[in-house]
Amino acid sequence: MLTEKQTQQLRTELYSQQRELLTHSEQNDHYGLENEAVQESVSELSNYDNHPGDNATYLYEREKDIALNEHAEKELKDIVQALYRMDQGSYGRCEECNKEIPFERLEALPTTVYCKEHSPDQEEHEQRPVEEEVLQPGLRRRSDESTSTAFYDSEDSWQDVARYGTSETPSDFSGQDIEQYDDTYINSDENVSYVEDYENFTGVDMYGNNVTVYPNAQHDEYEEDLDESGMMSIVGEIHYSEKDSYLEDEEGHNELD
Repeated sequence: MLTEKQTQQLRTELYSQQRELLTHSEQNDHYGLENEAVQESVSELSNYDNHPGDNATYLYEREKDIALNEHAEKELKDIVQALYRMDQGSYGRCEECNKEIPFERLEALPTTVYCKEHSPDQEEHEQRPVEEEVLQPGLRRRSDESTSTAFYDSEDSWQDVARYGTSETPSDFSGQDIEQYDDTYINSDENVSYVEDYENFTGVDMYGNNVTVYPNAQHDEYEEDLDESGMMSIVGEIHYSEKDSYLEDEEGHNELD
């Protein structure tokens, strides 16, 4: 149970927060919402001839001010309710389980009405906005994180768009070997439409036999990496001649490219 000294300390803190919020709201005219029209907040007679981008900026700032003002009003309401509970003798008890809230928690959150175990905020991150059902249909349902199953998700969508250009530059990627602007997006080195590197230059028949290698730039890079690491290619070696190119597998059978 809270002592008289602890209750007085919390009461003083609540009054201090209340004065600070009221003073701040008066100084900024309730985040500029005392102005009836949005153009008044930027000292313009009209926004009719403004660029659409400027109007969008004004609208964003207006929405932000409304959200901040609502947050401040809620804090003031919570402070008034906390002071009322103090006068009624019900302050410091959880509304869910009616157990006493520890002083340390009240010291950090003087307006709280829940103990740590029953605080609704701890489950808030699991509640997704309903707009996601429309803006991103099926992305969450098509992935299975429990089994680590890889599906086409929102990250893949971003990569598909980012490959056409972003505001990033090679210098923005510290610690990464980015030389071209075409690679200035996250995981730009990921394979597209295949998993292993050798799948980009090998092929088999419909039964999975007769492995065939199709020399290309990716194959040359793959062979160079294997040579540097001292490993042997599992698809054999490629030999080039002046007349043509052909491949030779480990059993010595040759096939024309």
